[in-house]
Amino acid sequence: MTARKPDVIGGVDCHADTHESAVLNAQGRLLATARFATTVEGYQHLLEWMSSHGHVLEVGVEGSGSYGAGLTRHLRAAGIKVVEVNRPHPHTRARRGNNDAIDAEAAARKVLAGECTAVPKDTTGIVEAIRQLHLARASAVQARTAALNQLDDLIVTAPADVRQALTAKTLPGKAGQCARWRPDRARLAEPAQAARTALRSIARRIHALGEKIATLDAQLSTSVKRAAPKTLALLGVGPVHAAQMLITAGQNITRLRTETAFAHLCGADPIPAPSGKTERHRLNPGGDRHANRTLYMIAIVRLRYCQRTRDYTTRRITDGKSKKEIIRCLKRYISREIYYTLVADLQNLAPATRRSIGTPWPRRPAAA
Repeated sequence: MTARKPDVIGGVDCHADTHESAVLNAQGRLLATARFATTVEGYQHLLEWMSSHGHVLEVGVEGSGSYGAGLTRHLRAAGIKVVEVNRPHPHTRARRGNNDAIDAEAAARKVLAGECTAVPKDTTGIVEAIRQLHLARASAVQARTAALNQLDDLIVTAPADVRQALTAKTLPGKAGQCARWRPDRARLAEPAQAARTALRSIARRIHALGEKIATLDAQLSTSVKRAAPKTLALLGVGPVHAAQMLITAGQNITRLRTETAFAHLCGADPIPAPSGKTERHRLNPGGDRHANRTLYMIAIVRLRYCQRTRDYTTRRITDGKSKKEIIRCLKRYISREIYYTLVADLQNLAPATRRSIGTPWPRRPAAA
């Protein structure tokens, strides 16, 4: 009869080129440490090395959404439970120093102690594809904004005859005029011709970025309609907003056990801050600030176009609330609504698109 392997806990400190790994037994004794390359072969060698010490119960990965994303996918595909681990506490580093082996051991000890229980996002489905498209679009929008600002600055300092030739009222309109110019390349030593050349170059960059943004918008809209039709149907939620909510929640949204956890992740929940006999709450400065901004924009849209929201605002103003406080309340209500629509949307994804991690989907209580 074959003896059962002892249970072990793994910890990984992730970097761009290598992953430092550590293995602990069930009693917390450090068994070994090793370093592996960030390649498919390296991931497999890491898993085989951990398994050689016993039955791997869990692996704590530091940076599962960045440097450890590839390793997290590999471990999950092998059926290993992965836990997201934050950076080691500064006190640990102050006592023991700072190196990769110590960080890997600290990650394993956090998992063994039950201090870290967060499930990493699933990055093998359509939500990860949406994240990549959304990132490319955000980068293009940022670059276009920077180019428009540069165009505006150049127009301000350009010679008078160049400025007078731009008759459009808006900055994009002026960019369109600059893009049609044909400066004399033989006279680039003259400030006027150099200004026209520079303005034409920036204007064409703006035009190219605008076309790229339009293409990414169409691609993003198609993916979001497929992944979250119910969320997209909510008032004030467009494809970009729905994409951000999907990215924040992750495809395995069941890692967030309640809508309260989702609100906390979005930074939309008040944090208790009592002191003595004083009971009070403060704003949550953490969470995903992009998601928090998205909730704010949805609230602003509803304040203008939703009669129910306007009635709520009127009632809370009567209660003595300020507009800032009312918007914070609205963001909390909107996060609850979006959580349940996201759960319904991701639950209805085709089996080939949704990748299960063995966690049951939360169900709403049946009507009486």
